[in-house]
Amino acid sequence: MATFKSYTGVCFRGSAFPVSPSNITTNKNTRYSCWKPTQAAVNTTFHLPMRSFEMKNRTCTEDIKSLRLITAIKTPYLPDGRFDLEAYDALVNMQIENGVEGVIVGGTTGEGQLMSWEEHIMLIAHTVNCFGGNIKVIGNTGSNSTREAIHATEQGFAVGMHAALHINPYYGKTSLDGMVAHFQSVLSMGPTIIYNVPSRTGQDIPPHVIQNLAQSNCLAGVKECVGNDRIKEYTDNRIVVWSGNDDQCHDARWGYGATGVISVASNLIPGLMQQLMFVGKNPALNSKLLPLIDWLFHMPNPIGLNTALAQLGVVRPVFRLPFVPLPLEKRIEFVNLVKQIGREHFVGTEDVQVLDDDDFFLVSRY
Repeated sequence: MATFKSYTGVCFRGSAFPVSPSNITTNKNTRYSCWKPTQAAVNTTFHLPMRSFEMKNRTCTEDIKSLRLITAIKTPYLPDGRFDLEAYDALVNMQIENGVEGVIVGGTTGEGQLMSWEEHIMLIAHTVNCFGGNIKVIGNTGSNSTREAIHATEQGFAVGMHAALHINPYYGKTSLDGMVAHFQSVLSMGPTIIYNVPSRTGQDIPPHVIQNLAQSNCLAGVKECVGNDRIKEYTDNRIVVWSGNDDQCHDARWGYGATGVISVASNLIPGLMQQLMFVGKNPALNSKLLPLIDWLFHMPNPIGLNTALAQLGVVRPVFRLPFVPLPLEKRIEFVNLVKQIGREHFVGTEDVQVLDDDDFFLVSRY
């Protein structure tokens, strides 16, 4: 049985040090027992198993910097709105089999904004547990609340994610100094990709902010959606950058120095996107894929992707509101695009179908 040293005197609540009997006045009728604090409480250099700025899996930032094809993975649902993990696992396996090197879990494409944080961290943990040995798992743990971003990133690294994706504060926008402070609050925890998409956040992350943050060894790079001229500005300064635009990623990779792409289209055609990023300049293939990419982004992402994967039979036709499927004429157009490119290049094995409106489930409570 453990024994604790007993002191006569007052033990102040919250104090790491018990009060010595020589420092206080007591009478013999008053006795207070106080246990001796653990070594970790009195020694500030004592190494705790996990601190907020440490990574559980010790992923090297350089490993993230080298990734050329990262898929912003779709989250499939069951008819009651819960995650369809069986369909999710099959989709991730298709990415791995076709040469994708990383996945963004719970990003915009994965509808992280429609998840509770419990769902979000669970899906990151599930992905690490099932696929972390074969593909890099990058958790979208960003938020417009610094407090939430810190907490989610701590949890993400605790469950083993290899890197974090962070966006600048949206809606409740901040100053550029506030933006730097926001990112610095999470950068030290592990490899980090910063995501710049002004069309969604309403605020650009200017290059001088990124150059400031690049002093951190944990900055893996930037997912940049502003365009290829911005990408070249980063690559000229030796900052790793991924194109965030599927329609620009071929030129970004081979003409502007981008490391690769964080892609939506690779959910559908991972093998062709792998060719686009790995093999070399291929303007013919790029031109062949542009009509599909234009179709994907006809409506805000991930509406097109969700519709397409349902028509391919890869996921159930379930939408968490406020997303709804593309209209019938666009669903017919997708079938024709699949035939033009070749069904064999798309994920799944079922024939592509034109789904009716009644085939879709729209879930408002989940």
